[in-house]
Amino acid sequence: MRLFVAIELSDEMKKAAVSIMHELKQNGIKGNYSPVQNLHVTLCFIGEVPDSRPVEEALSSVSYKPFKLGFTEMGNFGDTIHIGTRGGQGISSLAAGIRKAFDDAGIEYDRKKFVPHITLVRKASKIPGNKKVQPVDMMVKRISVMRSDRVDGKMKYTEIFHI
Repeated sequence: MRLFVAIELSDEMKKAAVSIMHELKQNGIKGNYSPVQNLHVTLCFIGEVPDSRPVEEALSSVSYKPFKLGFTEMGNFGDTIHIGTRGGQGISSLAAGIRKAFDDAGIEYDRKKFVPHITLVRKASKIPGNKKVQPVDMMVKRISVMRSDRVDGKMKYTEIFHI
């Protein structure tokens, strides 16, 4: 099974992200838009594992204090359009704590530099450039292990564990 650790967004943040995606569509940007139910912030991508229990056990050892997560600005990684997020030291130490727990447990994960963001569009036909977005915040009080499955040609994310 294919796993990642994520922060699922509040309804208010999802609504604001959908509004931004509608604006992008109105501006003629074509691409693979993220379904609203898949909007999240990835804290750590794990990839394929035969059993989720070691991941769940390692994640259970991570402690964190609730923190505020908010939008910063729209940006891109190549042809992928995203909304940057800010969470101060809270999100940075949480991501580092998850990686340390996985290192200690011998769990492999993607070691790319952590850049907190919400993916809006993949394979975008054009890039609008960085621009400020409406400020929306939420309190992060739950971290999820998500399973990623392809169903009828589309990605479906399902929470299988949380702390």
